[in-house]
Amino acid sequence: MSTPIKISNTESGIVRLFTVDLTADEITTFTARNGRWPLAESLGADALDPEYIDVFDLGDLQGLGLCTFLADGHGVPEDQLVPMRPRLEALRGTVMVITSRAFTGQAQTITPRAPLNLIASFSEDRAPVSFDPLPNPGPHETQPPVTESTRKRPSDAAMSGRIATLVLLVLFALVGVMVWIAA
Repeated sequence: MSTPIKISNTESGIVRLFTVDLTADEITTFTARNGRWPLAESLGADALDPEYIDVFDLGDLQGLGLCTFLADGHGVPEDQLVPMRPRLEALRGTVMVITSRAFTGQAQTITPRAPLNLIASFSEDRAPVSFDPLPNPGPHETQPPVTESTRKRPSDAAMSGRIATLVLLVLFALVGVMVWIAA
């Protein structure tokens, strides 16, 4: 049993790397969710989103390498990877990469146990959020106030529709008066 890891409901930007000590045949059962989920049970998690969990054989990263995968795929900065590089390059077999989003924003304490073994936790390198000014000023700054001289004249089609409606109303009233007189 390993040391418990507290996950806060506001945690973001953490990438955790675990080794998974199972054979290739056992991995399918370990990651399958059919009533129970062995991966979540081994992690000791209350709630998990599988979209943010990667379980794969390191042999699948041929030509790329785990350090490049973590840097390019998860935004782990190089200065965190350099001291870990020899250890990461020596890993073989299956690993699990899990990000903060996998914990669905729920505070929980995980207690990873076999077949999981925590190798490292990294912080994603994120640029600070900045907002550039909008390219066009808002509508209140660009439109002049509406006055009688700036008011738009109704189109010919709008005027024709108004006249047609008025004629129909007069005809309706005329027909109504004729029916009333005839009755």
